[in-house]
Amino acid sequence: MIYTKETTQIWLDRIFEKIEDNPAWRKVFETCFTDTLDKTIKILDDGTSFVLTGDIPAMWLRDSTAQIKPYLFLAKEDEQLRQTIKGLIARQFAFVLHDPYANAFNEADNFKGHHASDHTELTGWIWERKYEIDSLCYPVQLAYLYWKVTGDDSHFTADFFKAIDVIVKTWQTEQHHEDNSTYTFQRDTDRKEDTLSRKGRGPICAYTGMTWSGFRPSDDACIYSYLIPSNMFAVVVLDYIQTILDEYPQDDEYPQLKQTALQLRHDIHQGIQTYGLTKNKDGETIFAFEVDGLGNQLIMDDPNVPSLLAAPYLGYCTIDDPIYQATRRTILSEENPYYYTGKYAEGLGSSHTFYRYIWPIALAIQGLTTHDKAEKKRLLDLMVACDGGTGVMHESFHVDDPTKYSREWFSWANMMFCELVLDYYDLRVEV
Repeated sequence: MIYTKETTQIWLDRIFEKIEDNPAWRKVFETCFTDTLDKTIKILDDGTSFVLTGDIPAMWLRDSTAQIKPYLFLAKEDEQLRQTIKGLIARQFAFVLHDPYANAFNEADNFKGHHASDHTELTGWIWERKYEIDSLCYPVQLAYLYWKVTGDDSHFTADFFKAIDVIVKTWQTEQHHEDNSTYTFQRDTDRKEDTLSRKGRGPICAYTGMTWSGFRPSDDACIYSYLIPSNMFAVVVLDYIQTILDEYPQDDEYPQLKQTALQLRHDIHQGIQTYGLTKNKDGETIFAFEVDGLGNQLIMDDPNVPSLLAAPYLGYCTIDDPIYQATRRTILSEENPYYYTGKYAEGLGSSHTFYRYIWPIALAIQGLTTHDKAEKKRLLDLMVACDGGTGVMHESFHVDDPTKYSREWFSWANMMFCELVLDYYDLRVEV
């Protein structure tokens, strides 16, 4: 059993009472909230949980965390759901130990995925091996937030701390990608965003203190290899690791882990502050999206999370931070080449999807990073109005015709809608 139906229904009824003045929200919320529980989660024979991303038969470390995060409120009341979430944490960290460079995994050792086209170190468990910093951030975030929300620490096992050590060492290695990393990735494809240049090494970069990423959370290749939003997320997650190690010291097994994580956090944060700031067209200081340490920077944002727009949502800065506010104004404007305005909507698109298609995930983040309740309501109304008549969210939709959308079933987007609804009613997990 994944969850206790009676407990879940009682909790949902309390939420529905709050949403009674917004019946359109309620309908979409109920569909999205129960869809992920009923259709994406599978309990495996070893008791761990496997979470499908939706219409792709694989589990992303990133997506699976985002899909489950809104259930943390309910987990306080439902023992069975707590077991399910702990099972996901165990499965995520087992995958990290299997290969910290992979972003998506199979339910079994079945060699499904991109094995015919990809040139990298693959096993049957790996669906895709695009290295993305956030793939290592998200499992730590879920483990930390689960502990803080429920008080349950039974998921802090020997394998958990072993995986934490692997994560820290991987990020440390990728601070010096040119000299120390053995990771390469090439795909037989005409789509340049799906492969890395220089025989799979990626574009040239210099040391900055930040940690290198081959790909963005969109699974598209980085243009410059220091992805600022993902490094922001790493700083936050390294703070989580410090808090966990303060409470559960591992000095005997990993005597250098705490100090190494602390130094790594310092280096990455300093790298962001030194190399990750630039000026917008109005001369305001803002965060760049990507840099290479050689003077090249991108002014843009992507709708996936982590993003620059999501910096306060991730816990890197406050909503009122002046640099964040200047960055927000920039990326929610035409200065961002992926900001689209149309007949029905405006928001962030991506090189990963079609021209003038924007992402409900980014609309949700826009709502989750403002204090303005009227703005949150406007965005929720917009998301419902632009569901293409399907009653659920999608990966992206056309700003001039919401009936044109990508991905029929995308659980991450569904759950981001649910998270914004809960946030509107002041139900939020504090990061």
